[in-house]
Amino acid sequence: MRLVFRNIGAQDLPRRGYTPGNAPVEALLLDIEADLSIEEDGRTLWSAELFQVAELAYELARWLQVPEEDRGNFELDSMDWTQRGVIRIVRSDGGWRVGTVLEPDLWTAPMSWDDLVAEIHRFDGAVREATASLGIDPDFIPSA
Repeated sequence: MRLVFRNIGAQDLPRRGYTPGNAPVEALLLDIEADLSIEEDGRTLWSAELFQVAELAYELARWLQVPEEDRGNFELDSMDWTQRGVIRIVRSDGGWRVGTVLEPDLWTAPMSWDDLVAEIHRFDGAVREATASLGIDPDFIPSA
């Protein structure tokens, strides 16, 4: 499983009266957007345009920081989506699976915790790098 994003940008910052240098964290989390897809074995399982990838990276990194004994499943409770769980990660009998409430029957194949964490680290690093390429300091996104 891979979380893949393309065409990252922050086009709404100027409309809100911000620049990359003066935008508050809340605006950055909402306005750094890209086309996001959940991919597995070379095929796209789900995709969305203009998805808040900085917010997803931020929340995934925070989820990984929760002590294992207190960590439950992950549901993105986005500031911009009306439904909780637009991205979900749940523990199953065979491992961890990724899906979305928007396609309730769609799930990735189970994967190990180590593989899931490696993908979250890769995604986090890619979002941080792309955010920096926009002229925005990525330090508001915790390192996963």
